[in-house]
Amino acid sequence: MKFVRRPDLDSQTRIHIVMLAWLHQGVYGKMTEIANAYRISRTFLYQLLLMANLQLETLFSDEKLLFQKDHYRLDQLLFLLRLEGKCSLLSIASILKALEYHPHSVGYLSQCFHRAGQTLPSTLVIPSKKWVFYLSDEIFAIHAPILVTIDARSTTILNIALASDRSADTWSAHFEALEEHQFFSLGMASDRGLGLVAGYQAACDMALWVTDYFHEFRDLFAVLHQLERKAYAAIGQEDDAAQKFARAKSEANLAKRLHQYDTAHHVCEQAMALYDQCAMLLHLLREAVQLCSPQGRLRTVENVRSELSLLFDMIAALDCAAITHALKPIRQHIDDIVVPFKQAEAIAAELRAVVPHDACDFLVLAWYHDHLVYQSGAKPKRSHQKERDFWLACAAGLLGNAFATLKALVFDKLDSIVRASSLVEMVNALLRPYLNSCKGQITQEALNLIMFYHNHRRYKSGKRQGKAPIELLTGKPMEAPWWELLRQQVHTEQGVTAPGPWPTRPPLQLVTNNDGGTDQQVLASGQAIIAPTGAAKHDRRHKDSKAA
Repeated sequence: MKFVRRPDLDSQTRIHIVMLAWLHQGVYGKMTEIANAYRISRTFLYQLLLMANLQLETLFSDEKLLFQKDHYRLDQLLFLLRLEGKCSLLSIASILKALEYHPHSVGYLSQCFHRAGQTLPSTLVIPSKKWVFYLSDEIFAIHAPILVTIDARSTTILNIALASDRSADTWSAHFEALEEHQFFSLGMASDRGLGLVAGYQAACDMALWVTDYFHEFRDLFAVLHQLERKAYAAIGQEDDAAQKFARAKSEANLAKRLHQYDTAHHVCEQAMALYDQCAMLLHLLREAVQLCSPQGRLRTVENVRSELSLLFDMIAALDCAAITHALKPIRQHIDDIVVPFKQAEAIAAELRAVVPHDACDFLVLAWYHDHLVYQSGAKPKRSHQKERDFWLACAAGLLGNAFATLKALVFDKLDSIVRASSLVEMVNALLRPYLNSCKGQITQEALNLIMFYHNHRRYKSGKRQGKAPIELLTGKPMEAPWWELLRQQVHTEQGVTAPGPWPTRPPLQLVTNNDGGTDQQVLASGQAIIAPTGAAKHDRRHKDSKAA
């Protein structure tokens, strides 16, 4: 026995089966006879009866199920629950059941979303060539890597693919697929994944590569957290020693406890001094890699290199083996760390040829504080907003009518400098609820749906508020909300022009694998099946008497 699809059971045949089953409800053995005649299971036969009763009740009742009268609303609800609400299939099934939508099984919903994802590409399609700056990363669903590349300016997902591995060849094919879809790289920012960097350099050998600052300095700042914990532990030990000294009574015990306190106090002072010195130097390090100086000048490569070398020497002078170990690879990567400042030097030369120097410094400072507005908490945010407005007012006083044009030019140029791949982490945050709901068993079709949703949903806050990534990439406004665009895409690809439910495949039927003369039996048994009810009852009594 196995489940197979029955193309010979068309709608008229099924209506005929339902009619026969309806006429012989309650007649002993007739359901089995019908099932055997048509080579179907009794479960499927009772399912047909149930669906027929449901349809007739709906047809002859005043209340119509929302699923049957408004397919558009159902499609919209399913997309919103799954993508905007990040609901699991079990949750969506429960919601549909509570709202009396039919069907609402998890299998039906899974099939619907699977077919919708099949109509969407895994690589973004655009009509003309586009130069973009890549941000790439690897996200893991259990043990399967998901390769993601987004555009740094618009945050549009350009390609998202479920891969078998994360080798250089796989990443190279990933970037070649982008080039085939008319995306060309100005550069890429990423961590130091071996396959990722090697694959990018193989596919785009002449393009720029920028190391991610977060991954570059993460180990060094992790040491700072260790020193902080050690300092607090030393403070606690000093406090315990002080309390033990206070409880001492005899002279010998007092001397002993005093020596223990002096030792704990010395250790505590050393731990706090080491933490304070490391924290101060790392704060200076963070300031050294900012694009502009406090005077509004864009930093040069040589200045940044000399500052970093000096800070690295001072950090290495700290008496801590963990800091020395974490600092060693950073020293070797200093050439990669200063790459963004090469861009800054070129942009500074371009801007100073167009914008007066004093006004240019004011606009650079305004951009710097505007950039920090979206990365700060409430109190620092207000401070950066005041600083931004102050420097903009200074620039406006110098530039007059040209202020708006030159401000837009300076901000646009500076926004093109990429120093980190942290924006790609938001895709990880976007995917995580879906990965959790499906326990990591995600499919490429589901990734296609998520990619479409992210690219066409409008941001609700931040500097991109009110804009969708695809709008920022193409410069063209969307004609409809993302769920309407997704519905149009799905139905266009599936060949559905009129509003209606997503097309479904014929259901699975349970049939036997015997090759006997069943076709003749199906046709010949039709007369026996429609035999008068009285004769059937007579046969039933005859069988019952024999059984007795």
